[in-house]
Formats: sequence, structure tokens, C-alpha cells
Amino acid sequence: MNPAAKITAFATALAASFSAAYGIGLTVGPETGPAGPAHTGSAAPHTGDGSTGPSVGGLQTSESGYTLDLRTPRVAAEQRSELRFAVLDRAGRQVTAFEREHDKELHLILASRDLGTYRHLHPVRAADGTWSTPVQLPAAGDYRVLADFTPSGTGNAGVTLGADLAVSGAYKPAELPKPARTSTVDDGYTVSLNGALRPGVPEHVTFTVRKDGRPVADLQPYLGAYGHLVALRAGDLAYLHVHPDGATRPGPDVSFTATAPGPATYRLFLEFKHNGTVRTAAFTVPSAASETPRPAAPSDGHGNGAPARQESEEHGH
Repeated sequence: MNPAAKITAFATALAASFSAAYGIGLTVGPETGPAGPAHTGSAAPHTGDGSTGPSVGGLQTSESGYTLDLRTPRVAAEQRSELRFAVLDRAGRQVTAFEREHDKELHLILASRDLGTYRHLHPVRAADGTWSTPVQLPAAGDYRVLADFTPSGTGNAGVTLGADLAVSGAYKPAELPKPARTSTVDDGYTVSLNGALRPGVPEHVTFTVRKDGRPVADLQPYLGAYGHLVALRAGDLAYLHVHPDGATRPGPDVSFTATAPGPATYRLFLEFKHNGTVRTAAFTVPSAASETPRPAAPSDGHGNGAPARQESEEHGH
């Protein structure tokens, strides 16, 4: 999607994501890590949520003449299932032509309402327009499925649609991790965050990636960028697209410009690739004029980002 309309939002629990072709974002492969444009790089504005701030996406099942038809409305926790869905046009026909954005025709975000579980998936499309991807979710509860795509022939007007997914099993809601400036990933990686989110005001947020306490200066491109950032808004899972600042250096710093649509708490998911593996760092960040987070102190390699059940998987075409 265009780098001007990728401000969207995850509904009914918390969501947000950022767009652009450069910068760090959130997307982890089949590895487990703490769980941001859903991918970097997009721009056409989405239908808002009634607020006067930046528009958000993912709050509606139907928007701009397209509908998310979730064929698998429920799955069982801890069991491998196949998630199937289609995008329908105004006439109810399955859409089969999509623009490729960040190397993919469609980006799918799964997040539990308590934001304890996060996945960034890339399902496979059949010739008839049916999408499918394997999923295995660790905990029961209510989830939000967000499809981020650009239909062909729409002038790069991106759309983000959302639908509810029920996961059966014993349910125990997780508490949202407390705000922290450092997130511990796996294999000795830590990511620190500098910057703040403020309602209606573009703000710069910078992530610094370290391994074993040393800056990582050789990040690898992932989905056409050095990373992706997804932000989910607590309370309604609004999906926010963020714009990278355009830096082309492969780390250790990756910066984004983000505008929060309103005062709330957000969960940021930064996905980065290093040594052939995609990992995700997660942060809880309040957005209010009176709550401006202080810059992170230099990391000693022992962060406290509360990885919980945040995971991200990628399934390419």
C-alpha cells in the first residue's frame, strides 16, 4: 500500500500497524518471540472509527466495496488447523487479482483480544480466490483476524478488513504487559525503544537492535525492508500503519514516524531479520500528551520486554 494511507487500526481489543519500504517492522517467522505497516509501506487512507484523528483500519468486515469472508470462524487451541477465507467484491464474487506489497499480495495479522498472542502470516491464494494458511494458536479466547491488501486496479488504495475468530479451550485472559523501553527477544537479542506516541501528532520512534549487548549493524531485508512495525490499539484492536523514516542503513537503529489516532495504550510489534531468522520485539506504549516516555538507557543485554505468547509466523506463496 502507499506510504500515505497506511494508518489503520485493530478493532475490539488493540491493534496498529505501520507501512513503508524501509525501516524495521514486526514479523517473526516460525520462531517464537515477543510479539507493527501490519507491514511497512502503504498509504491510501482507510475508513475511520469516528474519531477526528488519523483514520484506522480493521474495525470493519466490509469497507470500500470489499468484504472479508472468514470461512473458518472457530478453531481449537493448541491444535493445528487450516484458516480459510476470501475477499469478496460488491457483487459477492471472490477477488483474485491483488497488487504485491512488500513482496506479498496479502498480509494477515492474528491477535488475541488480550494481545497475549500475535501472528503475522502470509497465506496462499488458490486460483479461485480462496486464501488458506495453517495456524496453531496456544491459548483459547477471542481473536481478531486482519487482512491487509490492495486490490488490483484501485490506484493503490489499500484496504484493511477485520473479522472475529473464536478459539475454543480453557480460557485465561492475559494481562497487558506494563510499559517498558527494552524488549528481550530470543538468542541474546534485545531491542530498545526511543520516542513517544501522541494523539494527532506525528512522532518519531526509533528502535535499536542489539545482540549480546552489541549493536547489530547488518540487519537483513525482510519483505522488501529492514523491518516492519505493527501497532495494535488496546481496547479495540485498531490497526495502525506507520511510515518508516526512509533510513537505508541495515541497523542498529531503525526509525518510524507514527501518529496515534487518539489517547490510548498501544502494543507495538517490531519484526526484524538477522542471521536468516525473523524475530519480533514487543512493547507496550501509552499515547497521551501527559505521558511522554523517556528515552531508553543503553542496553546491557538484559531487557524486560515481556515476551509472553507473542509469536509471528510467515507462510509465503
